[in-house]
Amino acid sequence: MMTDVFRFSRSTAVAAMIALSLAGCVRAGSTTSGSATDARVLVYNIHAGKTVHGVPSIEQIAAVVRSTNADIVMLQEVDNGTKRSGNVNQPAELARLTGFHVAFGSALDYDGGKYGVAILSRWPILSDTLFHLPVEPPQTRAGGSMEPRGALRAIIKSPRGTLAVINTHLDASGDDHWRAQEADSIISLVAQTRRNVPLVIAGGDFNSTPESSVQLALRAAGLRDGWTTCGSGAGLSFPDSVPAKRIDYLFLTGGIHCSAAHVVDTRASDHRPVFF
Repeated sequence: MMTDVFRFSRSTAVAAMIALSLAGCVRAGSTTSGSATDARVLVYNIHAGKTVHGVPSIEQIAAVVRSTNADIVMLQEVDNGTKRSGNVNQPAELARLTGFHVAFGSALDYDGGKYGVAILSRWPILSDTLFHLPVEPPQTRAGGSMEPRGALRAIIKSPRGTLAVINTHLDASGDDHWRAQEADSIISLVAQTRRNVPLVIAGGDFNSTPESSVQLALRAAGLRDGWTTCGSGAGLSFPDSVPAKRIDYLFLTGGIHCSAAHVVDTRASDHRPVFF
């Protein structure tokens, strides 16, 4: 099986800008990272490091990352020291198993530890920041907490310049009330980041299907849905057994482009990861 990759190249319109375009391919499972101009992105809700049946699956998840030869991995539902994870620091364990750099952002104090999102990167992470996504009225979460959800931004030293990766996990309620507010914050964060960083991508589990008001607002603000740009088929990623929804996304900005994407067939979580 062949996997597709992003390619960095100089923009023909503005020499100072860096464009990200997809071209070329490598074998899945390759131990090399490809040429200095390649980038592969995996978006993956890992369900607290367990299968849908509650079986610990961190090693399986790391194997998925390695098999795709991804360079950047956006992870949602990541536990750090919770009782349900066996007090495992899942971000650190995934970094150990993959050899990647890691950033973790806690969106909730939960079950004796932290719960949130993480970014794995083959390239050095220069800085990382968790941005809260406030909503009105404040939303009650696990354990009676009112903590808002968050978006983790990692600034990465890519082979061709600074790359900003924004990873989030939006509200899972039955309507868009809180998701719409959270999405507005993501739009603002992307716009602010693009003022200072030449390359910006955003993604994660947005808990909303393509026709929803949340997704319409994101696209209207100029965030380009990567799957619509370069995927084939419906891109369904949830649930893991017989996917029926497309709720996991990668958004492109500026001169960033892609040419292919696919959903990875794995049961290591209750989601299937999406690979660009």
